[in-house]
Amino acid sequence: MPSSQHDSSRRRHFPKSSSAERNSPGPQDVDAAPVLERGSVVTSDGRFKLSKVVGLTRKSIIAALPALIPWSTTFGLIFGGCCSNVFTLEKIVKKEPSSGLLITFVQFLVTALFTWPTHFSASNPPFFLRVRAVPLTRWLPNIVLFFTVNLLNNFAFSYNISVPVHIILRSGGSVTSMLVGFAWGKRYTTTQIFSVAMLTMGIITAAMADAHSKGKASTSGTKIDPSFLTGLFILALAQLLSAVMGLYTQLTYTIYGSQWHENLFYSHFLSLPLFLPFFPSLREEFNHFLLSPPISIFPIDYQPLLVSPGLTNSTTSTQPGHLGLLLTWPSIAIPRDILNLAANALTQYVCIRGVNLLSARTSALGVTIALNVRKLISLFLSIWLFGNRLPGGVLVGAAIVFGSAGIWAVEGQRTSSGIRRARMHGARSEK
Repeated sequence: MPSSQHDSSRRRHFPKSSSAERNSPGPQDVDAAPVLERGSVVTSDGRFKLSKVVGLTRKSIIAALPALIPWSTTFGLIFGGCCSNVFTLEKIVKKEPSSGLLITFVQFLVTALFTWPTHFSASNPPFFLRVRAVPLTRWLPNIVLFFTVNLLNNFAFSYNISVPVHIILRSGGSVTSMLVGFAWGKRYTTTQIFSVAMLTMGIITAAMADAHSKGKASTSGTKIDPSFLTGLFILALAQLLSAVMGLYTQLTYTIYGSQWHENLFYSHFLSLPLFLPFFPSLREEFNHFLLSPPISIFPIDYQPLLVSPGLTNSTTSTQPGHLGLLLTWPSIAIPRDILNLAANALTQYVCIRGVNLLSARTSALGVTIALNVRKLISLFLSIWLFGNRLPGGVLVGAAIVFGSAGIWAVEGQRTSSGIRRARMHGARSEK
């Protein structure tokens, strides 16, 4: 087609533009080569420009900091707080295995004190607490269960349960969770049942291997230490009650929303009166802790100096009647066990805070995986720092337990996602 006909066809298909459209700035061809050349990190001969690489790296780090800081803080609280908590706990129970009651009381007291300011309300006498989103009667069963579970877990150390075995056995909460859930009417997939069966086998393997090794060292001549079996029963009961508490808390959150701040405060604060019947034992244990060897915070012994106020240098004067200032450096000595007890309670709060922050930032699967990794690191630290020599059967059982717990978590997340998708699809079809 000739060019004139082509132009006329274009005029037929496209109407004339108005004067405003003709005067408006249209798209222009821009040569970006000079800009790209100046911003490129590679020279014309293929070599990297170090200044450009450093600059881009610095900008990338600065851009990522706002997202990295909250995550690093959360994981720092979990792995730093929880692992330190296990370390201080083992420092205490290695020397005082019957101090579980005092450990539990101090943990509850410190956590209640740290969480109280967020629930304080000066305009709500006589208790000066904020109005609750959940009725107090709904929290009471949860408080009794929480108190009992924590007391049993720490009380088990009195029955020849070591910290590594304690970590392994408490990682088997999926077993009791499935039993309680099944009794409540829940149903589980084949993969979940398989993972719980493997987890049960791992717990039994670890427990029997540890019991057999302690039975050899026992003076009673029996193959299995009876005290150790009592400790296993206490931990099993604590795990069962913990599963019931978890299901009850889940139902509470379904009705009233995820009020974990209230749960954290009231489960610790209102549990404190439950320690009153144990006050004589608490006082005896605390007095025993006071008799532990002291640790000097400022061990250097400084002599008092009488310094003349009129002197500008470090010259001192001890002349009688000379006006001066008496300078002393106090030496603070704290009993070793009291210091470990305080550190254990503080790290317990830090650990709880980190877990709650993580649960607010990620899914239940992410929380479960992070906590399992944390428990595994705590187990290795306990073996390394305290010289715990575990039998081969305990290590094999631990590997089975942590592996099965991971399978349970992944399958549980997949099942929950499928249920949510099915509900969303049903809601759309109804519309």
